Amino acid sequence: MDKKWAYLLGRLAIGLSFLGHGLVRLPKLAGFSHWMVGQFSRSYLPDALVVPFSYILPVAELVAGLMILMGLFTRQGLLLAGAVSLMLIFGTTLIENWEALPSQLIHVAFLSVLLVYLPYNSYAVDHIIKK
Repeated sequence: MDKKWAYLLGRLAIGLSFLGHGLVRLPKLAGFSHWMVGQFSRSYLPDALVVPFSYILPVAELVAGLMILMGLFTRQGLLLAGAVSLMLIFGTTLIENWEALPSQLIHVAFLSVLLVYLPYNSYAVDHIIKK
């Protein structure tokens, strides 16, 4: 029983993190995009890649966060969040923002653990649908 509660706690924590990242960026998408383009201005990534990513990122974070929080298609939500995190890690290393890297690595570690222990995902919409 405690393993199921522990899983729920971890799932809710990481889900809230992704949801929060998406929620705060959505109302200011243009400003966020402009900031991101500025961050990558000295990298070799062209604006043609940075701009679309900067608009997709908050939506992907929000969707992954909602999926994980609700426990709806949890595996897919965790994988989406992992893919987003890996892209962020790549970008972070390109601009040498080493201060942000530990946080991103912690997110990936959380996501990895949740994927391994997915059978404990009992308090979730997925569990209700399976019945």
